Amino acid sequence: MVNSYMDEIVNEPAVAYQKRHYTIEEYLEMEKVSTVKHEYSQGEIFAMSGAAFNHNLIFSDVFGLLFSKLKGSKCIPFGSDMRMNIPKNTLFTYPDISIYCNGLTHSEFDEDTAILPTVIIEILSPSTKNYDRGKKFNLYKDIPSLKEYIMIDSESVSVEAYYFNDEQNWILHQHQGISDTLTFISMGFGVTLADIYKHVSFSATI
Repeated sequence: MVNSYMDEIVNEPAVAYQKRHYTIEEYLEMEKVSTVKHEYSQGEIFAMSGAAFNHNLIFSDVFGLLFSKLKGSKCIPFGSDMRMNIPKNTLFTYPDISIYCNGLTHSEFDEDTAILPTVIIEILSPSTKNYDRGKKFNLYKDIPSLKEYIMIDSESVSVEAYYFNDEQNWILHQHQGISDTLTFISMGFGVTLADIYKHVSFSATI
């Protein structure tokens, strides 16, 4: 749900601030007073795009399912207001949904920014899907606690679920049938695509 850093991806916004490279501290200070969310990576700041109607419907369906499934567990789901940092590559971003287990660890730079999620879910849009599948996934791979990365398409019934297995490899499970079940392996439960897309109509304009 953000600008791509890859020049070859079309329809991506420009860098939000044209200046010298920013420090993490400068980025966080600007973000405190900004009415728009931004990503930060390697000194550059990128404005995030807004979410379309189907995107918001999918978020509501998935977040509601996760909140119910995780109730009473050590894992807590958060929406896109939870800022996340990856210390290894400096990325600050706002995943659509993130799940943190066994407590929250805060960034050394900011107590309102979390690190070390167990699961990240991005809801794909036409302008960001290439970034989410490519550059962003590569950045997410630097998270040592991450066990699952799930991408949910907002234009069709399609879910791409990556799992980090015991051999230290990312394994892709694809789901394109409305009766399929998406299994959260690290969480120990599944949800059907019918429930994920329960309120979505693909005849509507996205």
